[in-house]
Amino acid sequence: MTTRRNFFKKSILGAAAIAAAPASKVAGTTAETAVNKNAIQPLRISMLSYSFHGLVDAGMMDIFHFFESCKYRYGLDAADLWNGMFTSVDDAFIDNVHSALEDRQLVVPDIAVDGAHIMPSRDDDPQKLRSMQDRYMQIAKRLGAGFVRFDAGPYMPEGRKETDGWTAQEFDYIVKRYKELAAVAYDNGFRIGAENHWGPECYWGCMEQLIKAVDHPGFGICMHFGGWLGTKEDNLAAEKAAAPYVAHTHIPWDCCEDPLLPQRLQVLKDVNYSGYYSAEHHSGQNEYNLTGVQLGKIKAVLTSWNRGGNGELYPGR
Repeated sequence: MTTRRNFFKKSILGAAAIAAAPASKVAGTTAETAVNKNAIQPLRISMLSYSFHGLVDAGMMDIFHFFESCKYRYGLDAADLWNGMFTSVDDAFIDNVHSALEDRQLVVPDIAVDGAHIMPSRDDDPQKLRSMQDRYMQIAKRLGAGFVRFDAGPYMPEGRKETDGWTAQEFDYIVKRYKELAAVAYDNGFRIGAENHWGPECYWGCMEQLIKAVDHPGFGICMHFGGWLGTKEDNLAAEKAAAPYVAHTHIPWDCCEDPLLPQRLQVLKDVNYSGYYSAEHHSGQNEYNLTGVQLGKIKAVLTSWNRGGNGELYPGR
């Protein structure tokens, strides 16, 4: 009769025998085939921590709580960071952030840095902006970030429109600084760039001009879906045109609710985009549930692709 004790003894002896056997003697394992190519790969889904700014403002969430939510509430392997959750940029705090990420085995696909735009506006301290940019470059290196977003700026004064673009002087300054940051980022294994969510960057003509002028492998853009100036048709055209330059994404509520979400994300698949698809929620209300809805929609598209589908959200309808 096999008892728990006998079974346990046999199991130990069997395991010991396998451990002692040469790799070639163990069925199905060799040094060359140790990694199963059919292993399921994690979906590249994340969410920007700005999605919980309402909870942050209420004192109900901090960056460490956000990591817990990423890992255990939503089952993600990544944490997309907004610098509004950094209560300090001192080394001791950043080391704690690094340890928390390491404990939960979370990668950082992006750090979205507000308040560190490249071109100073009238009331900005240029040196303070540059110092902030430099510090977040160090933080990105320490945390192993894949991309850092610095807005181009400046805030448009009264009488100027985003579609007017930058002055020649502004453009030269912005391009030069982005080149400097891109070179440092590239040497340290990550990328930096702009995002289409305010200023001339929202107009694809200006963003395209900027991309071509910087022309550096360490430079890319974070595409904020639906963030381009113009009609929905203008946005769809800009999303397709911008796709080859995308290093990261932010996907808001209205785009996740759009029946065309699969087609909109398809423009990235078509150019072999290898970054993360990141949800960003804005309402400041019911954030746990509403952000979860967005993640579910994005996951549905990526899962359909993995199964040979076209990303359909409502198959069979």
